[in-house]
Amino acid sequence: MKNTSLIIISLLSVFCSAQNSFKRDINLKSIVDNAANKMIEKPLINAVSIGIVYNGQEFIGHYGELEKGKSNAPTDQTVYEIGSLSKTMTGTLVAKAVLEKKMNLEDPVQKYLSEDYPNLKFNGHPVRIKDLVTHTSGLPNMLPLDINEIFKDFANEKMPESVNMALKNYKQKDFLRDLHAVKIDTIPGYKYSYSSAGIELLASALEKAYHKKFEVLLKDYLSGTIKMNHSELNLPKKEEENLAVGYHIENQTIAPRSPQLPWGSSANVKTTLPDMVKYIRYQLKNNAEIQESHRSLIKLKNGTNSGYAWRIFKDDKLGIFYRHHGGIYRSQCFIYIIPEHHLGVFIITNQSGKNTPKDMQDMLGEIFKNISG
Repeated sequence: MKNTSLIIISLLSVFCSAQNSFKRDINLKSIVDNAANKMIEKPLINAVSIGIVYNGQEFIGHYGELEKGKSNAPTDQTVYEIGSLSKTMTGTLVAKAVLEKKMNLEDPVQKYLSEDYPNLKFNGHPVRIKDLVTHTSGLPNMLPLDINEIFKDFANEKMPESVNMALKNYKQKDFLRDLHAVKIDTIPGYKYSYSSAGIELLASALEKAYHKKFEVLLKDYLSGTIKMNHSELNLPKKEEENLAVGYHIENQTIAPRSPQLPWGSSANVKTTLPDMVKYIRYQLKNNAEIQESHRSLIKLKNGTNSGYAWRIFKDDKLGIFYRHHGGIYRSQCFIYIIPEHHLGVFIITNQSGKNTPKDMQDMLGEIFKNISG
């Protein structure tokens, strides 16, 4: 999952090498079918689902089997764990809060915390809302702190069980207790360092700003505003049977479900392909919330930008576009939002290994090449 930048390089090369403009009259189904059928023939890949919105056209495709030999192909009712793509939804809620003047990006996060955290600053510079949403706060990737060592050995087949054990019964009060032990070692707002803990902390801040539980805020927004009626942090019992199984690295035993994080704002959304297509359509709108949530908040040293949890890229052919990767130990996914070309793509597979990003890269590369001419 650390090689996701490779997909950017590959896809940029595909677009930049295309001589023609983006095609407007295309057969999305034929293009995607050809690419997806190649992907599910790759070692370890059991299934893949993809949703595309392009120039008003919409396509959803499901391929393979969730379990080899069981003929249980994914469907529109299949519920997937989308991992860190959840962060973009939290980021959009923060953008909404900023527009509604419930929050200010320059606010120290301490303003939204009941306890005093003198450690959430460096040389007098406090950790701000802006720093949390752009991954420049200096917070560690995860809390509790010792879990970060477990994640370093992602290829260890025991990793899922170790993570689940470390996070068993890890509640919001435990997170806020462990937050006291965090040490900020650089001025917030300058150094990019991916932090799921920072996005979890944002959920706590949103609760204080709105006087509502984060789960309620997210559900109201997803189902009320975007009409994503099958997207949840905590699945109702009737949806449990639709939850996709998945596999970690080369282990052919079904991997356990991801643990519930204190708020779930960084990685716990479960959703369906039709709902993700609704999410893409919403991200391609040009309303005030999307304009704000797509705004660049900080320029990074590698030439990309960071916004409301989105990584933001700029290319001569693509224009400005937005990307996020989601990876847990039994699925991986990508989302791309390319407003200038009215294009958005979500792809997910129920396998999580070292070659999974490359497999998705190959599939997306072929699709984008055929779309761009």
